[in-house]
Amino acid sequence: MSLFGLGSRNQKTFRPKKSAPSGSKGAQLQKHIDATLGSGNLREAVKLPPGEDINEWLAVNTVDFFNQVNILFGTLTEFCTPNNCPTMTAGPKYEYRWADGITIKKPIEVSAPKYVEYLMDWIESQLDDETIFPQKLGAPFPANFRDVVKTIFKRLFRVYAHIYHSHFQKIVSLKEEAHLNTCFKHFVLFTWEFRLIDKAELAPLQDLVESIIQF
Repeated sequence: MSLFGLGSRNQKTFRPKKSAPSGSKGAQLQKHIDATLGSGNLREAVKLPPGEDINEWLAVNTVDFFNQVNILFGTLTEFCTPNNCPTMTAGPKYEYRWADGITIKKPIEVSAPKYVEYLMDWIESQLDDETIFPQKLGAPFPANFRDVVKTIFKRLFRVYAHIYHSHFQKIVSLKEEAHLNTCFKHFVLFTWEFRLIDKAELAPLQDLVESIIQF
């Protein structure tokens, strides 16, 4: 199964987010991301372009990383099942429970695929809310925008942590480990550049994260 194909993904759960409207600031920044990623220098690719608004940069990259994780996990849906992964874990020491503070206020134990389904639905609801992620050029971002972005990235990290701890051998058998590693390196460098994830949250993949940051 190709990592770049949708495979047998649940189409309801794993909906790639549409890009920013053509001609918008987001579309311009997306072109910048594509161009800098093409250079192969991920450390440069994550940096805020000169003269650009930090919130605009965080917004367009949040959509980008949401899409990346969505597609990565989508290749594993036939392996990451409620039977194989009855809880959302990252190795023996870390278990994640789901709560969104609205419909589910008290954290509940769910299977890994259910956790990711809840997560992707929740992120998509944030991205679709124009009071949080404004689509119109010049529209203001909310005062708590960075906090929302940090929560999104913290939770996306948990998907990477689960993939590495529970499904890395399957990724290797699919010959997709190089792509996974590149996506994760990009993710780590971006979150580190803008201090989006607290160090304690990175513990399940601490050695891998440190090797990326220090390289």
